[in-house]
Amino acid sequence: MSEDLPDSLIPYDEIVQEALRAVVGRVLGEVERSGGLPGNHHFYITFKTQAVGVDIPRHLVERFPDEMTIVLQNKFWDLKVSEDAFGVSLTFNQVAAHLHIPFAAITAFVDPAVNFALQFQVQADEAPEPHEEAENDAPQVKSEDGSNVVTVDFGKKK
Repeated sequence: MSEDLPDSLIPYDEIVQEALRAVVGRVLGEVERSGGLPGNHHFYITFKTQAVGVDIPRHLVERFPDEMTIVLQNKFWDLKVSEDAFGVSLTFNQVAAHLHIPFAAITAFVDPAVNFALQFQVQADEAPEPHEEAENDAPQVKSEDGSNVVTVDFGKKK
């Protein structure tokens, strides 16, 4: 009997990651609804700046080409949370900026006030693999008169 476990046909890792990201969404949603952070809570949110759906100013992407951490504590506004992302305005070197961050882009969420932390895996978006030309791109059948018309008979078989 082999001690190796078979590969799972159920994507447990993805399901758990999605559920944990829902925790971040719920927490941010509560902050949005209440209009601010309760008590001493504050958040460090790390995300992939080049992930699909991330919308941040160009100068921030240039400064943080891979990953960036933002702090939601005292100076943030316009927090809007949707099912799959959040938007927030912050200042960077006293310049206001609005950020839109999908939950799928987040790699870490930390609330140091209560020693709570989550780590996430972000799937790298891979370009589609090159493929051969489709065989049906051009008409392959020519009629007797040389046109590219194909006749199909939908009559009953006899």
